[in-house]
Amino acid sequence: MSIPQIGVGTFRLKEQAAIDSVRTALDVGYRAVDTAQIYENEAEVGQAIAESGVPRDQLFITTKIWIDELSADKLIPSLKASLEKLRTDHVDLTLIHWPSPQGAVPLKESLQALQQAREQGLTRQIGVSNFTIALLDEAINAIGAENIATNQVEISPYLQNAKLAAFAREKGVHLTSYMTLAYGKAVQDTMLQEIAAKHGATAAQVALAWAMHQGFSVIPSSTKRANLESNLKAGELKLDAEDLQRIAELDRGERLVDPEGLAPVWD
Repeated sequence: MSIPQIGVGTFRLKEQAAIDSVRTALDVGYRAVDTAQIYENEAEVGQAIAESGVPRDQLFITTKIWIDELSADKLIPSLKASLEKLRTDHVDLTLIHWPSPQGAVPLKESLQALQQAREQGLTRQIGVSNFTIALLDEAINAIGAENIATNQVEISPYLQNAKLAAFAREKGVHLTSYMTLAYGKAVQDTMLQEIAAKHGATAAQVALAWAMHQGFSVIPSSTKRANLESNLKAGELKLDAEDLQRIAELDRGERLVDPEGLAPVWD
């Protein structure tokens, strides 16, 4: 099952806001939902899915293993706990959320535990998140590129991550873009608004379409039905060469997610 081009993200959504956002997203047509152990909303996501009435086999659910659970003895039990919260017997994709700080848990150990989880039917696919070129290369050497469904990383018009994208493309590893709208900054961007006006679209749709044009999956979040509906239609927007060139000029390596003590040495 390939990773959907667009899904709904749940980062920073708590309690009723998480339930409402996911339930609305499923109601307007999303079928991919992205969560994580550290978001502390897996139970709410599970409730929203259960209440939606959408059959499980139509959904693509992603969760991510937190750094405290990356060792061989902890990873599978923690994933089983996530499945219980999500009210499902499996997820479609499980990611290492962040590389183990200072390599406290060897990457190969975590990846092999993920492979065991897949063999046990707890997850359909496995992958990584926030991995640099060096870390992605290490993961490929450990288990093979064919076993890494995606690397979920921050990519936006202001942080285009071109070196990593080129490396991933060369190795055949798919990328998922998070923070594509740069905490809403893209929505206010004059250039993106100009491109949007040209196409009768929104600036958010332009940013998302730009990422999807490069083959990335996107997982924007919103608590508003109108935004969820609008974002979902971004895949229909066809940007031309001039649009893409203008967006390329916005790249300035502006990273918004860089937690001290957790982030690797970025490319």
